Amino acid sequence: MDRLGKEFLRELGRFGSAGQMVDLVAIWPETVGETVAANAWPARLARDGTLHVATASSTWAFELQQLEREMAQRLQKALGPAAPARLRFAPGPLPERPPAPSSELRKRPPEPSLEQAREARALAAAIDAEELRKSVEKAARMSLARAAADRPF
Repeated sequence: MDRLGKEFLRELGRFGSAGQMVDLVAIWPETVGETVAANAWPARLARDGTLHVATASSTWAFELQQLEREMAQRLQKALGPAAPARLRFAPGPLPERPPAPSSELRKRPPEPSLEQAREARALAAAIDAEELRKSVEKAARMSLARAAADRPF
């Protein structure tokens, strides 16, 4: 598997600046930070060695242009001689990022205790329609269990 990765990078390196873009894209988020990476992304590397960076807005472009020297130093430290000579920022398209998985979605809902189930049954007992009563009882059980799980003590 490693041989394929090395071979792939070697082939991309044959294309000049396109090969350098692979390295830039790979280190971009850790070098500039997640917030900047979410709002600015390497777009192209010009023949003169200038890295053109697409930004989410003109405000981001202006702010990052003020930080060009610091960002260039970070890239120099990470890439060495392959680092771009200069950086230029302008509003442009950014890659779509997949939504971050929510920790709430991964958690299993808490199981209601016997006491919570009894309380939910008592709350729904006044409902005459059986199907509606069962639905309300289930919702109340889950709500009571979640409320108890969310308490800090």
